[in-house]
Parts: sequence; C-alpha cells; structure tokens
Amino acid sequence: MTENVRRTTHFGFREVEENDKAGLVHGVFTNVASRYDVMNDVMSMGIHRIWKNAMMDWLAPRNGQHLLDMAGGTGDIAFRFLNRAPNSSVTVCDMTESMLVEGRQRAEAAALADRLDWVVGDAMALPFQDNSFDIYTISFGIRNVTRIEDALSEAYRVLRPGGRMMVLEFSQLPNAGMQWAYDRYSFNLIPAMGQMIAQDRESYQYLVESIRRFPDQDTFAGMLRTAGFEQVKYRNLSMGIAALHSGWKI
Repeated sequence: MTENVRRTTHFGFREVEENDKAGLVHGVFTNVASRYDVMNDVMSMGIHRIWKNAMMDWLAPRNGQHLLDMAGGTGDIAFRFLNRAPNSSVTVCDMTESMLVEGRQRAEAAALADRLDWVVGDAMALPFQDNSFDIYTISFGIRNVTRIEDALSEAYRVLRPGGRMMVLEFSQLPNAGMQWAYDRYSFNLIPAMGQMIAQDRESYQYLVESIRRFPDQDTFAGMLRTAGFEQVKYRNLSMGIAALHSGWKI
C-alpha cells in the first residue's frame, strides 16, 4: 500500500502544504495589484526602475524578437522591451488576472496593443508550445514560485534554441553588516509602508520574508545550469540587493 507523502514548502517564514502555496501567492498579488507599482516606487525609492533599465541594457532587445515576460502583470518589462525594439512582440503571462488587468489599463498598453498579448498562466506549467519564444524574462517573480526547478525547466522548454533567459530578483548582499542593515529596513519599514499605502501589512510581510528564503546568487546560477542553461552569468545591482541572472538555451 502506497502512503501519501506530505510535501511542504515555504510561504515566507511559514511552512505550508505545497499544493496551497500557489493560492496563497495568488491572494497576495490579488490584494496588492492596484497599489503594486506605487509600492515598488516607495519600497525601492524608485531604484527598481534603474534595475529594470539595467536588465534591458544587458538584454539588448532587437526587432523581430518574441518575448515571454512571466509574472509581468503590470507591464513594466514589456513596455520597456517594446520601447527599445518597437517591431517586436511580447506575451505577458501572470498567474494573477488582477495584475494583468492593471497592466492592460496603463496608458502604454493602448499604444502597444497590437504587439502585446496578456495570458493567465502558471510558471510551472506554461500554456505555450515548445520552442515558442526568443527571450524569457521574469522580474521579482521567481521567488514566489512553488517549485522553482519546474519553472526553470518550463522556461527552457518554451525557449527556441539560441534563446535567452533573464531573471531579475532580490538577492543577498555579500557583506554581513550591510545585509543586517538592509534586513532592519526591510522588516521594520516595508510592512508598515504596505499597511499605510496598500492597507495590507500581511502581504508585504510575506514579500520581505520571501526575499530571505530565495537562494543566493551562486546557488541560483547553479539551478539555471541544472535546468540546461549555458553561459550562465549574473550581475549584482545595488551591491547585491538585487541581481540579474542570464542563461542561454544552446
């Protein structure tokens, strides 16, 4: 007789049933969708915009490419990509429909509508055929996935040979003293900002905790290699508060 194995994962600092995490994450982003962009500006003092521009600089978009932007609901990466490569196309995929609604309502979306698709989908089971995209990006989303390894495998599957994956995610500072100071800021101020601006302290408490549970730069680079990506490299941003990881499907 086969016993059911109880599989658990982390939701911030809580241990939860693996099957429950996606619903919990969905709830977080449903709650914060309308204030998500404002909170990003407040939490990072606008620096997230610099990080996203740095992502585009390294990515160097070209006309004719098809980008899949996963967890890209509000369109920040999609709009930047199309501004640099106006004759390209972007599919924005997000598990939370309310985030996609926010993206579609932005002024840029109307001007770029003929080059944009908005799709509800799960990073661990993408609703796209093999070898469909030239580029896969995910910004501040991979740490929320229940099984990161599955998401990386799916990214590899849907990329064409010669395609590139790029991940922008919060990471770890290499200096213990700086990390301590950043932790004090994160845990003491960000949930309070969430309460004040988004009327949701709990969701932002989770988001802070999820950053601390995400693998460090070298560990995540190893996960990309395990998924099949080659020429894997990373660049620290703001001394490691965030990091860009790049890998190729050769």
